[in-house]
This record gives sequence, C-alpha cells and structure tokens, in this order.
Amino acid sequence: MAKTVPPGSARETFYDQVYAFVRLVPNGRVVTYGQVAVLLGAPTASRAVGYALHNLPGGSDVPWWRVINAQGRISLKGRGTSADLQLAMLKDEGVSFDDTDRTLLSDFRWWPDGADANLS
Repeated sequence: MAKTVPPGSARETFYDQVYAFVRLVPNGRVVTYGQVAVLLGAPTASRAVGYALHNLPGGSDVPWWRVINAQGRISLKGRGTSADLQLAMLKDEGVSFDDTDRTLLSDFRWWPDGADANLS
C-alpha cells in the first residue's frame, strides 16, 4: 500500500488528493474525472485524475471503479476485462446502466456536502 501523507501537508501530492477524495465516494454512487479535478481545485486536470487512478498500487483501498467519464460511461482504453470488471463492480453496488453501458449521472452522481452540483 502507498504511504499515507496527512492531508494538507507540504508533501501531499495531487495523486494523494485524488485518492483521498475517491475514498469518500459512497457505495452505489459515481463521480466523473472532471468533477474530481474541479473539486480538487485543478479544473483542467481530469486526465491527471485518470493517471492517478491508473497508477494505484496493488491492494489499494481506493474505490477506483466509482470514477467514470462525463458521459456516464466507463473510460478504460480498449475496454476489455478491466472495463468489464468496473462495470460489474458498479452494478454490484446498485448502479444501473442502459444498453449502451451508460448510467444516468443525474441519478447516481455523488456530490460531497457543500459542493456545487453546477461545477461540472
């Protein structure tokens, strides 16, 4: 497991901030890459959010599968088994998808208390 750095410390990285935020996302809810970036104060860093999640160490407790794209779809390149796993994990948590593997963000997107739902 990766070292834990106290929030707000001088050594806390953007990746640490992403991991801390994604750990807050409740079971059965999703957030988007762009939403995470905006709420962390880096509105142009949605790709960096994806890179952070891609680089999670094995055995991490970060629920990476709860982060999807702004269209309500899974964004894994090439799809394949990782995308199938993410879809299955979300469905197991009660997130529903249509025939095109799209979920309604209006139904399943999570916003932390005090966050403005108009941000992304």
